[in-house]
Amino acid sequence: MLPFVSAVDWIPDSAAALVVLDLLGIFVFAISGALVAVRRDFDVFGVLVLAGTTGLGGGFLRDVLIGATPPAALTDWRYLTVPVAAGVVTFVFHPTLGRLEPVVNVLDAFGLALFCVTGALKAVEYGLGPVPAALMGMVTGIGGGMVRDVLASRPPVVFSGSLYATPALLGAAIAVVLDHFDQPFALVALAGFGVCLVLRLLAVVLDIRAPKPRGPANV
Repeated sequence: MLPFVSAVDWIPDSAAALVVLDLLGIFVFAISGALVAVRRDFDVFGVLVLAGTTGLGGGFLRDVLIGATPPAALTDWRYLTVPVAAGVVTFVFHPTLGRLEPVVNVLDAFGLALFCVTGALKAVEYGLGPVPAALMGMVTGIGGGMVRDVLASRPPVVFSGSLYATPALLGAAIAVVLDHFDQPFALVALAGFGVCLVLRLLAVVLDIRAPKPRGPANV
């Protein structure tokens, strides 16, 4: 029995719901990537490229790793249109979006929470076990941001900022476990999403970071 069609309560088609969540996450992440490009003084092409890589990078990497080829970004026009639209909106209205940095951070947390759930459940659909599926959920959430930072010539935020990968991994793990026990799709999605979102927002507000090595770095 496919996990995407097991025990669907009020959602008529849970696979379609995952696509909607995926597209929402892409839009949010694409805005964050486009803002980085604007601040690095990229031209319009650079803004669109960074928007696209940030929005699609994690899902693209996940699809390649789980054998879902060609990736959805190359077969479904919506996956390319959404980040382009987000890039154009950011390019035109970046002064306003820049002043809404706290809002953008919240939207980024929403995107992370959406991606960790959709990435994990798609991995389950393709036959991965609970642990690899949870890891794929985390990769989906953090992959685009890592590609963005590399292209923008800055250290990936996931390595030095407030907790980012850990909330994604925990949210993905919860979604996978609940799905394994055939819980309703609404419960699976909301539980994984909620845990990741709350932990990420707490990390941002309280500046919670992963431990770093103590002492001098010259080892």
